[in-house]
Amino acid sequence: MTNTEEHQTAVPTSARVIYRAALARDAADQAEVFYHAVMQGAATHYTLSERRAWAQALPREGSAWAVRQALYTTLVATCDGRCIGFLELDLSTGRVETLYVWPSLAGRGIGTTLLVHAERMLLEEGKGRVEIEASLVLYERLLRRGWESHGEQWVERSGERLQRYRLSKSLSAVET
Repeated sequence: MTNTEEHQTAVPTSARVIYRAALARDAADQAEVFYHAVMQGAATHYTLSERRAWAQALPREGSAWAVRQALYTTLVATCDGRCIGFLELDLSTGRVETLYVWPSLAGRGIGTTLLVHAERMLLEEGKGRVEIEASLVLYERLLRRGWESHGEQWVERSGERLQRYRLSKSLSAVET
């Protein structure tokens, strides 16, 4: 079974999703999650040529994602030991760099839970605000979660212009 085929199986209802800091062994899965989230998960929001350009912006190689783990605080959601979603966070700037979830698992709260963990980490670092540049895929979901839009942006990837939005959210400690 290939790496991709293993990921295409849905998370069984009895399976437990575990959230933790990324490990080097997660890097290859991160590459696959990114690629499929863009190529399949963004299909209703971006054209095929836009998605191809976006997917080419970051390598589909585990070693490249392992390097990114050294640059950003990376949180992963795993099921049966495989990464099914991840978030890269720049703690010093209070910025979410990336947030991707395996497309067939989108809408199940995995991305939201990763964001909650990131927000908690930022609060622990003394940050009062979090920022993100979100794709059209995430934009409406983030607005529903209390994020504030600061307008659209256009970014160029391999000759294609992709629309995204700058958003931010004030952070406040909540007793649990």
